Amino acid sequence: MKTMTHFAFFDEGSKKEIRRATLKAVAIPGYQVPFASREMPIARGWGTGGLQLTLSLIGKTDIVKVIDQGADESVNAVSIKKLVQQTTNVALTENTEAASLIQSRHRIPEVPLTKEQILVLQVPTPEPLRQVEASEYITKRLHAEDEYSGAWLLLFEQIMKYGKTATGADHPVYVNGRYVMAPSPIPRFDNQKLHYSEALILLGAGREKKIYAVPPYTDVNSLAFEDYPFTVESFADHTCYLCGADDVFLDELIDETSGKSYYQCNDTSYCVDRLNSLKEKEAAPTHA
Repeated sequence: MKTMTHFAFFDEGSKKEIRRATLKAVAIPGYQVPFASREMPIARGWGTGGLQLTLSLIGKTDIVKVIDQGADESVNAVSIKKLVQQTTNVALTENTEAASLIQSRHRIPEVPLTKEQILVLQVPTPEPLRQVEASEYITKRLHAEDEYSGAWLLLFEQIMKYGKTATGADHPVYVNGRYVMAPSPIPRFDNQKLHYSEALILLGAGREKKIYAVPPYTDVNSLAFEDYPFTVESFADHTCYLCGADDVFLDELIDETSGKSYYQCNDTSYCVDRLNSLKEKEAAPTHA
């Protein structure tokens, strides 16, 4: 008996169910839509929510890029790319501008996305109120009532303890003036990229069985008090030691020999592209 294989791993019924949930998420920005999360050939917690979105939306002409905390070559990114490529035979790329579909864990690319692109973010904990309320039933009611004092209380406690908000990542945002949303564990530096993004941004949590979205040109604002405004990570006086970039998210690294620290672009493909561009300019002949 011949075994049937499906394009992009899922059968058409599964894809349609995920697409219906995705359409509802796009129609109600920031709202968490439950969906029947499927079993995947990777463990839950390793990007199954994002992968299900990618496999339900991908077409034969798409060009796919997968990154993990800014890197195209990490184990998680490489494993997901292999699965996508083996079940679709679509083209892969590390070039952000060339990709039509980008799946990412913990970062939004440095290159501004366009209306022709879709960004899929992997999400471990989609509920922004989970730290203050364990009950799913109650958090749903709080969202329905637009009651977010718990989220504000968390920020207030941080200010009382540290003198400032201390969210290293996943800082909650208000979407379209209605729902408070967890933006996935992206650094605060990336929150501003959600605001009026030209690209459609989809967020998938496989373990928690939720899909939510930020449609293009949507108002997204990070939660902050008037007297303690929202701030992003500062890399003042630091540049990437490879390409010299000073306006991107940088990783601090330690030289094992000297013990001195240095900085490098977190987005590896951005760094490589910028470095190649600088080399081309240097190699170009100058005219008198």
